[in-house]
Amino acid sequence: MTVIRPYRGITCNEANLNIFVNNLFHFSMYKIALVEDDQKIASLVKTGLEENGYETEIIDNGNAALSLLVENPFHIIILDVMLPHVSGVEIARHLRNNAINTPIIMLTALGAIDDKLTGFQAGADDYLLKPFHFKELLARIEVQLKRIPLAQKNENETNHFLKFEDVEIDLKSKEVKRAGQFIDLTSKEFNLLVLFMQNPKRLLSRQYIAQQVWDINFDTGTNVVDVYINFLRNKIEKNFDRKLIHTKIGMGYILK
Repeated sequence: MTVIRPYRGITCNEANLNIFVNNLFHFSMYKIALVEDDQKIASLVKTGLEENGYETEIIDNGNAALSLLVENPFHIIILDVMLPHVSGVEIARHLRNNAINTPIIMLTALGAIDDKLTGFQAGADDYLLKPFHFKELLARIEVQLKRIPLAQKNENETNHFLKFEDVEIDLKSKEVKRAGQFIDLTSKEFNLLVLFMQNPKRLLSRQYIAQQVWDINFDTGTNVVDVYINFLRNKIEKNFDRKLIHTKIGMGYILK
């Protein structure tokens, strides 16, 4: 029987409160498809993922997975191999043949090297054997998410657009408009705006912004985040009455 050990990794004390807040914002932007026909396992995994901030949708059979995974955007697919109707291997192969490159983590009790090779050849990015520790699944999800470039986080969405108020981003053409007016942004400014647009009305800490846009650990001795926030504000707020990016002193920034 598969053993899953739910893991939160957070204790409620003042020393790690900031870590908790940063992790909460880090995970809340991601949606995971959990393709698993065992209701008990699916329920446990879904509960654990949602407790760690991931939006999770359970798909309990292969036929449903074929349509839902093609028609709906997800950031990670957790895919059981042994499924009713259509196997996980066939699903992975179908997704890759349809140019859907969402990271796939396969869950299976089949641990032979040939089984693993079959999964990887079908398009899996990772392969986790049952029974597994939930903490390990979380770590593997984090690894896959870090490999997705920021501007491609929503690359699997059908319309490839982000919109907030009168600001629009085309993720494919990298075009930005506000109230129908094109705005020319540098690469970093574009990635910064994408981050805000993916997290509307959420407070983003400077540490989180630095990690996502520059892929660096935050250094309290640098003001690079503040400088680029000002650059971005000057371009998307200039000549507009309504301001979009607001400062929360000592905490970070929020798009609202």
